[in-house]
Amino acid sequence: MLSDEELLRYSRQIMLPQVDIGGQQALLDASVLVVGAGGLGCPAALYLAASGIGRLLINDFDTVELSNLQRQIAHTEAALSHPKVESLKVGIQAINASVQTELLGRRLTEVELCKAVASVDVVLDCSDNFETRHLINKVCVQKAKPLVSGAAIGFDGQVAVFNTAQEHSPCYRCLYPDEGELSLSCADNGVISPLVGVIGAMQALEAVKLLSGAGEPLVGALLLFDGLAAEWRRMKLKRDPKCPVCSSRPLESY
Repeated sequence: MLSDEELLRYSRQIMLPQVDIGGQQALLDASVLVVGAGGLGCPAALYLAASGIGRLLINDFDTVELSNLQRQIAHTEAALSHPKVESLKVGIQAINASVQTELLGRRLTEVELCKAVASVDVVLDCSDNFETRHLINKVCVQKAKPLVSGAAIGFDGQVAVFNTAQEHSPCYRCLYPDEGELSLSCADNGVISPLVGVIGAMQALEAVKLLSGAGEPLVGALLLFDGLAAEWRRMKLKRDPKCPVCSSRPLESY
């Protein structure tokens, strides 16, 4: 049951009929894993904390560098050379000290990632490389956990939700094969600062929708954003019946 303080803190969400008290309680009871504490992970985690997510697991093994400050809004000059997970936790706790924040400040093995994914309700992929994205997707399929995927480069961004617990949902592997991919990074290609905020905030919104039951999550769809034209485009995604990751059902578990 929500306390008087919680009713006041989250009043602007509770007054929304799509959320109400039941949806807010679901958020307070929820756990979310955010993989990546950089450009996408910073705004996503901060908005999840502000929304009242009860437990956040933050995974990243990098330290804060000067070039990060252009877009990774949770990190400050005082955090230079400090672990990103610790810097992001400071921001989370400053917004909402009641959020249980757990840090995974190392490169996770597949077994460790499985344990982390199994312990949460939703996973946010805020990583910056295809190898990590495919591993996260594989584990989310195995554990039947919803995955909110985001990416941003240059002036272009994308968001999608994969929930293979639903029969017709594709997975990330259905969209992107894992052989012969071109690895794109901000370090090599650049990115405009506010873009990662737009995409990271959208990832947080999709997670809130999944957890509260509000609206229709982006399952079976890919949302593309063109920052230069300020245009959104929505594409339908279909499950690949020959996908090596998600075509076999029922799902396996560790």
